[in-house]
Amino acid sequence: MFNLVSLIKTVGYFGLFGIIFAESGLFIGFFLPGDSLLFTAGFLASQHFLNIWILIFLSFAGAVLGDSVGYAFGKKVGPKIFSREDSMIFHKDHLDRAKAFYAKHGAKTIFLARFIPIIRTFAPIVAGVGEMQYRTFLIYNVLGGVLWAIGIPLIGYFLGNVIPNIDHYLLPIIALIILISVLPMIIHILKDRGYRNKIRTALFRKKKI
Repeated sequence: MFNLVSLIKTVGYFGLFGIIFAESGLFIGFFLPGDSLLFTAGFLASQHFLNIWILIFLSFAGAVLGDSVGYAFGKKVGPKIFSREDSMIFHKDHLDRAKAFYAKHGAKTIFLARFIPIIRTFAPIVAGVGEMQYRTFLIYNVLGGVLWAIGIPLIGYFLGNVIPNIDHYLLPIIALIILISVLPMIIHILKDRGYRNKIRTALFRKKKI
């Protein structure tokens, strides 16, 4: 695990804004450590390396703007990618399914995706592809942004103020945050019969080899 404290001190406020912006809606940002980064930044604010109010404002702005850019990209590019009926990967049926899914589950998806790594990067793009109503998208984008981009730094800030020498436990806490953030994805995979069968097949093949 690379040193998040050193990273944050190096990139500063606008580096944090850029990372959160990229992870929230750009294809290139799916690998970035959003949850742990926000918590660590909040902790550093409790140690007076950052101003908590500037931090949460820029984090919130980066999250909401990143999602909005992802949505705009998906809405503009999506129909063109899926326009060919005979496309092997980008079949028009996939676009129709995306539209149906986001018409029914879009609000819940945008809100919950904020807390799941990788999914939070692609959810707004797919919402744009599926032509989810922007007003609904924006409402749940903002609500998710408040809880994620403001809530997590405030938790780090609060714990940094009330727990003596919390920096000694920072790595285990960050590891726990990462585990909690990927847990919903793991549970979903394990609950899905198709995914379970693929895992069993892969493990069985390894044993035979």
